[in-house]
Amino acid sequence: MKIKLLISKLRKILFNKWMLILYCLLVLFVIFSNVVIVNYSKNDIYSTISKIPQKEVALILGTSKYTTRGYTNLFFKYRISAAADLFHLGKVKHIIVSGDNRTINYNEPKQMRKALIALGVPTEAITLDYAGFRTLDSVVRCKKVFGQNAFIIVSQQFHLERALFIAYKYDIEAIGFAAQDPPEKYSFKTRFREYFAKTKAVIDLYFIHKKPKFLGKKEVINI
Repeated sequence: MKIKLLISKLRKILFNKWMLILYCLLVLFVIFSNVVIVNYSKNDIYSTISKIPQKEVALILGTSKYTTRGYTNLFFKYRISAAADLFHLGKVKHIIVSGDNRTINYNEPKQMRKALIALGVPTEAITLDYAGFRTLDSVVRCKKVFGQNAFIIVSQQFHLERALFIAYKYDIEAIGFAAQDPPEKYSFKTRFREYFAKTKAVIDLYFIHKKPKFLGKKEVINI
């Protein structure tokens, strides 16, 4: 009986030890992923519009116009404003709005187009990408569906870091224009999730080789 009890205790100790090791490895992997992605992209993100090189096209990464409580989503507002500034100041000639459109009542690209038009961007200078279900889809589709290999990605900086990391993996010559960040308290949850999103990006690109959910036929952009 004592031997069985001893063996049981040893098993429990070993189990707890391995769980601790796995937990430590996971934490280290999350940290490593974030450090790699941030350093990989830091030289290609611009926050001053006068310094960013000109490109033919800007790609806005999608988000909802409203929060779950029905308020204006500042991430959306600031991305749209940044893209409109790029257009009006001649930094880009065309804008692709890429977002989620998986249900009838939820359409990020149409919301983005409407907001851009309200800021003076002409309809003919906007292309809608309805299959930007996630960042990887939006970036890869910009190249493989819309034929763009050198463009400006518009989002907040912490999101651009991951988007550019994806672009490099697909040999895309992208740079990022950082839209204004919402207040820290407002964006805390989103920023926290981004730590794990960066880790998932490394797994998607280098371990499971994740592909876009949908590509479809190529679409020509007239610039």
